[in-house]
Parts: sequence; structure tokens; C-alpha cells
Amino acid sequence: MTNAQVTALQYGLIGFLAVWATVLVPQLVLQFARYGRPRVRGLVTTAAVVFYACMALAVVFLPLPGPHSRRLEQTVQLRPFQWISDIHSELLKHGLSASHWFTTQTFQQVALNVLLFVPLGVFARILWRRGLVGTLAIGAAASLAIEITQLTANFGTAPFVYRIFDVDDIMTNTFGAGVGWLFAALLLALRAVPSAVHAQTARRERVDLAQAR
Repeated sequence: MTNAQVTALQYGLIGFLAVWATVLVPQLVLQFARYGRPRVRGLVTTAAVVFYACMALAVVFLPLPGPHSRRLEQTVQLRPFQWISDIHSELLKHGLSASHWFTTQTFQQVALNVLLFVPLGVFARILWRRGLVGTLAIGAAASLAIEITQLTANFGTAPFVYRIFDVDDIMTNTFGAGVGWLFAALLLALRAVPSAVHAQTARRERVDLAQAR
């Protein structure tokens, strides 16, 4: 992880603390008014979503370019799976064999792009109860919005375009959302098994009790 990424995560954490502190008080007031007590599950869910949003946005957009930052030679990349060629080029540049593909910076960036959207897929399945297709659509739309924001230099608020609009980012982000959905679906399925067994056991006990009478 680069120093720039560490700095971005630090700002993301600060942003999370600020946003969550702002949201926490109204949420507690609403919970006391509706339920007469705080609901830990709701508080944790809100904290998780805010934390993910702040950290993801920080990683995507920070650090902002300074007055002496170098401008990009390329701002748009529309060739699908260009990252595969980039890995090959990086291996040749450093004189590495093909077996070291997972050590390249390009692959690590691709992996981070996938992991970045895994929580979004988990939220879509568990919190928003979306299907796999709906989750993929959410992931693609969110990634496209990010790429457009980057292409427009944060809608003109940045001095120049400092991140590449990359179709591979959209693809890997969307894939990450799908992985998150599958992971959440598996967790829910595993959680449902003990409940089903318990319900079946209780039903048998009631039948045996009725027959005994």
C-alpha cells in the first residue's frame, strides 16, 4: 500500500467519524421515539454503511492533485481486459517470470478494485434485499458514476483530471459487487440451516407430545 493510499484511508476515517457523529444523535432520537430504547443492530448497520462509504470515497478520490502534480498522459482507457496486457508488460519491464503475475502492481490494483465493491454487494443482498442482477446493476452504476466524476475532474472542482476513466475498473468493481452478493447469500443460507433444523425439531416434539396425550 502506497503512502498516498494510507493518507486517503486516514482522511476516510476522519470523515467517517465526522459523518457518523452527525448521524448518530438524530438516529438515537428516532429510535427512542419509536421503540423507547436504542437498537444496537440499527446503530451498527448505519455505522457500517457510513464507514464503507467514507473509506471507499476516500480511496477513489484522494489525494487530490497539488499545484505541482504531474498531469496524466492518458485520461481514458476503453479497452476491456487491458489489465492483462499491463501485467505482461510489467513482468517484462522488471524481468519477472509469468509465475510472479500476482506480485505486480497492476494485479494488486485489480484485486483492490474487486475488494472495494464486495461490501456493496453484501449490503445489497442483506440490507436492500436485491437479487444478483440488481446488485450487479447497482455496482455498475456506482462504478460508472465514479468514473464519470473522475473524467470530469470531480465535475470541475479539481484543477485537472488526475484519475483515468477505465472500463476495466467498471468491470472489476461490478464483479466485486457480485462476489459480495454471493458471499452474503452463502452466509444467509448457512444461518438459515440451524433455524430450519430447530423449527423441525420443535415441530416433531409437538407432534410427539400430541400423540402421547
